[in-house]
Amino acid sequence: MKPPVVRDCEALDAALAPWRSDGIAFVPTMGNLHDGHLALVARARELAPRVVVSIYVNPLQFGPQEDFAAYPRTLEEDRARLAEVGADLVFAPWDEVMYPRPLSETTRVRVPGLSEILCGAHRPGHFDGVATVVARLFNLVRPDHAVFGEKDYQQLLVIRRMVADLAIPVRIHGASTVREPDGLAMSSRNQYLSPEERARAPALYRALRAAAEALARGSEDYGRLEAQGRAALEATGFRVDYFTVRDADDLGPPSSGRPRVVLAAARLGRARLIDNLRVDAI
Repeated sequence: MKPPVVRDCEALDAALAPWRSDGIAFVPTMGNLHDGHLALVARARELAPRVVVSIYVNPLQFGPQEDFAAYPRTLEEDRARLAEVGADLVFAPWDEVMYPRPLSETTRVRVPGLSEILCGAHRPGHFDGVATVVARLFNLVRPDHAVFGEKDYQQLLVIRRMVADLAIPVRIHGASTVREPDGLAMSSRNQYLSPEERARAPALYRALRAAAEALARGSEDYGRLEAQGRAALEATGFRVDYFTVRDADDLGPPSSGRPRVVLAAARLGRARLIDNLRVDAI
């Protein structure tokens, strides 16, 4: 059976009130769900007796030239998929529920530093939109646990920092990236790839893996690894936003003896793909 949908605060409160004493796990999404999302819900199911999934395409995290209007909205198909993994409730709020005031007058949440590098530098304001919508969702749902995918590694760190700084009483869990058989990280934006682009897209994962394997062998020539990764992607037809090695805990400069992460964002046709691989200290 498809999980029920609520769209306003009153209905959400009424649905969640009987569940609060036992515990609630929460998975925020923008919908158009794939197996990667379902893995987040399955992880949430391990954390609490009740699982709430939000589906909301958040206008604040899209830039003026980005795909907000075209972003797929597939609520009924998403509900059918959520039934497969036992989600208990879908919160699919109306815009006026999430943002009662005009967007120009809406209070924003900003996580300085982390929000301004990497994807934040290429998508100004993006993480302010993410932090704002997630903070409001946390205040509305009031979950005990929340699950985010590690594919969006920078986003995960932004959310963790926000929760710590604002003392929001929710435990944040990262869930491993779910990949296609050829290594491509699952993403709603993969559907923007043409068949020919889809065949080339796994080069992103291969470039990340090559750099991660070199780090695991002890390489600390980060500049060379970054240049090699960028060159490999450009040779495959990607337009590279960044290919970089960073400290895994704060995305600062990497150093020996600490966990590191290789991150990349690159465009192929209409699709902007992001991915990463973490390398723990050796």
